[in-house]
Amino acid sequence: MLTVESLEVTYGSIRAVARLDLALGAGRVAALLGANGAGKSSTMKAVGGLLRPSGGRVLFDGADITGMPAHRVARRGLALVPEGRMVVGCLTVQENLDLSAYARGRRRKALADDVYDLFPRLAERRRQTAALMSGGEQQMLAIGRALMTAPSLLLLDEPSMGLSPALVDTVFGAIAEIRAAGMTMLLVEQNAALAFPLADHACLIQRGAIVAEGTPDELEKDPATIARHLGIDEEPAQDDGARRGAST
Repeated sequence: MLTVESLEVTYGSIRAVARLDLALGAGRVAALLGANGAGKSSTMKAVGGLLRPSGGRVLFDGADITGMPAHRVARRGLALVPEGRMVVGCLTVQENLDLSAYARGRRRKALADDVYDLFPRLAERRRQTAALMSGGEQQMLAIGRALMTAPSLLLLDEPSMGLSPALVDTVFGAIAEIRAAGMTMLLVEQNAALAFPLADHACLIQRGAIVAEGTPDELEKDPATIARHLGIDEEPAQDDGARRGAST
């Protein structure tokens, strides 16, 4: 379904991604793990059409989508949940969902019902302005917004970032449900303990290149390698209430 060949991403003279290769089959989940600045989000943005690669190719369902703008990538069935959520803060929950599904016509209500079933808290707040929601609620909305496009491939960039432990459990419980329904996913995370139970395959990335990969079971046999490439200690989760009012 997704093939990334020799992907390169640069910002001026800085190379963020260096000849990265990745393959993901339909119905599978791959986890891309690394420390801050490793090149994870740059990879996701290049795949999702938010930035143009400096080199390499991105193939989706056999078609070359390298450098294709994000709205055209989304129409092909690839949905990105970006780092930082990027919900539209001035719109309500329902308006955010409707905006993502404008091309789905009569299917919008059914898709929204599925999102509300997955995230009952969003159903309770469907008329609330997104900017006034907590970080965890905004993350639920960002995932729900992506699902409103009825994607065949879901890209999740750091879904646990900035969330309290309770809301991490809620969000990852929902991601597990999405996975159980057969969704193909590429998951970027720093927390291996969250990513490994969901993944069929995992890659460790450092300085824009994959330095180790295998099944989660294989990688867990070498915890020193995981610690070296993810950082010795994972950053503690921020208090979710402290993020209330954020409009990212």
